[in-house]
Parts: sequence; C-alpha cells; structure tokens
Amino acid sequence: MTVRDVFLAHGKVYLEKFGRRMPAHHKKLIRAIIQCRTEALGTIVCACEDCANTYRIFRSCGNRHCPTCQGENAINWFNTRIDRLMPVHHFMITCTVPAEFRDFFRSHQRFAYSALFQATSKTIISLAAEPTYFPGDTPGLFGVLHTWGRQMQYHPHIHYVVPGGAFSSSDHSWHSSPEAFYLPVRIISEKIKSHFFKLMQKNDLLHLVRAGVWVKNWNVNSQSVGNGARSIRYLSSYVFRTAISNHRVITMENRQVLFRYTDTKSGTNKTMSLSAFEFIRRFLQHVLPTGFMKIRYYGFMHPSTTIPVKLAVALLEALFAVRPRRVEPVESSVPCCERCNGIVRFVGFVRPNDTLPVVGFT
Repeated sequence: MTVRDVFLAHGKVYLEKFGRRMPAHHKKLIRAIIQCRTEALGTIVCACEDCANTYRIFRSCGNRHCPTCQGENAINWFNTRIDRLMPVHHFMITCTVPAEFRDFFRSHQRFAYSALFQATSKTIISLAAEPTYFPGDTPGLFGVLHTWGRQMQYHPHIHYVVPGGAFSSSDHSWHSSPEAFYLPVRIISEKIKSHFFKLMQKNDLLHLVRAGVWVKNWNVNSQSVGNGARSIRYLSSYVFRTAISNHRVITMENRQVLFRYTDTKSGTNKTMSLSAFEFIRRFLQHVLPTGFMKIRYYGFMHPSTTIPVKLAVALLEALFAVRPRRVEPVESSVPCCERCNGIVRFVGFVRPNDTLPVVGFT
C-alpha cells in the first residue's frame, strides 16, 4: 500500500468535488502522482551491457512532492552536506510558528514561508554577530522548512543546522561558541516575532491576524547536536518528500486509510485512520507554492559567500589538526542485471503510445 494507491483510488473523485477551488499546483500534483510510473508518462528502456537482457521501466513523474520519486535526490543532498560538514560542534535551532498563526500561514503560504525564513535567519545571524556571546561576525547556517506533524497536521517550522561559532572579518579567524550554548532562545523568540510583525506591517497584512496573538512567544528550541551528521541525516529524510512516506501507509478499506506514526510524547508507534478525502486534504496542505525553495543557506554557507564552505572546512581541519570526518556517505544504487549481475545501462526513452524498440549492445 502506497500514497499513490490512495490517490489512484480517490484522487479523480477528489478533483471532481473540490477542483474548482483548488490551487493549480495541487491539481498538477494529483495528476502527477496518479500517472507516476505508468505507461502514461512513457517508458525508459535499459539493457545489460553483458547479456543484453532488456528492462522496460515506466517513467517517474519527478514531482518534488511525490513520495516515490525523490530518494536519489535525498541521497545526493545528504552526501553534499556531509562533504561540507564543518569539523566543529553544531547546534540545531528549531523555530516554530504559534498555533494562532497557522490559518494565516496556510492561506498565504508564499509570503508567510518567505517571511518566516527572513525573520528567523536575520535574527540568528544578527545575534551571532554580536560579541556578547562569542567573537566573530560571520556565522554560517542552513534552514529546512518543515510544515507537517507526524499525523500530517499543519505545523510549520524551520530547522536550522548551525556550526558552533563564527568567522571574524577583523582577524580572519574562527571563533568557537561554548559547546553547550549558542544563543539565548528567549531573545531569539522575541526578535523573530518583532521581525515578522514588521514584515506583515510592511505588506499591509496585520488585519489578517488577531491583535492579541502578538502577545504569545514564538517557540524556539536550541540543542547541541555534536558534529551535526545525525541532524543532517534526520533532515535528509524530509527535504525531498511531503507529509508521509509510503512505508507508513498500512491499508485502505471502505474509503478509510490506516497509517502508522510515532507519538512524540511516548515515542511509541501508533496508528491513525482517516477518510481517503481527509488523507488527501492533509497531504495537499503541505505542497509548497510553485518554485518555492524549502532549503536556504546563509552566512558563509551561502553560494555567493566570500568564504567558500569547502575552503572553510579545510582551514578548520588544519587549524585544529583534526582528522577528516569519518561519516560514510550513502551509496546510490547501481542497477545490476538480475540474470548475470552485469551493469544495466540506459538505452532510450519511448513516448506514450510509441512502439517499444528492439535494443541491445554491440
């Protein structure tokens, strides 16, 4: 049982019932998931270079929200981040939107998500540049937007992975933060709220939320995460998928979808049953606006920085005389022939309704 099975059985009816008031990118995703790895998207033809055994594989939809398509991208992102992992202690800072703002976020996603990134990153960077906490004025960090809870409820927040310290523009050296403390979460919370308020005010949106919600603190959690590798591995499972993975879907009977989740308080595995329409609705509310980037890099991790990350890593390894990190990359799967174990190579692509060619290696 997969997410696609739910969409295949109920997606078309869902479109017929709610399509008129659905965003275009939600409709596009439903059609993409239904057609994923079917003849409708064409056929990839491969063959073993040793025995010429032929394989015909239906093409994936490639949609970034499809639970079936993004495994290779997650592996590549993880390996890239591990390759650029700083040889210092790290922190994970999680900034969560208060429940009172969720309706606004849901209905104004492009603005709200961008403003959340802007408010949170600006706060962390400005505080880290203050000499009050540790020397240095150029920190580095990357953030991943995450909008769902374990039951697919709407729960927008951003996880930041931050090396513990900053470079200094005055002495061109690295200055470490204490291993158990990076920045005060209370001050981070207050400044995030202030920045977000100003962004809403600037865009004439304050009337869309109750005035009383600004009294409530924004939840910020900061924890030391060692060398950062485990946090990156954790985030890699969320970067290229949406809301729920296929292995969590158990059964679908009588228009009810049963899936498993982990209870955040007890840590135990539990199950939940939702109607097929409610399952689809919860899934779709986490689909990002077209072109929106859910991973963003700041400080010396930004692509336009004057301190390339790989150079920073090499300098710190030499400075602290540390050995290269022994974090094994995740290997991409190399297709092998089931008949002779030879390497399977791509031969060609067949469009829908075209005739499959006779292929082989010479």
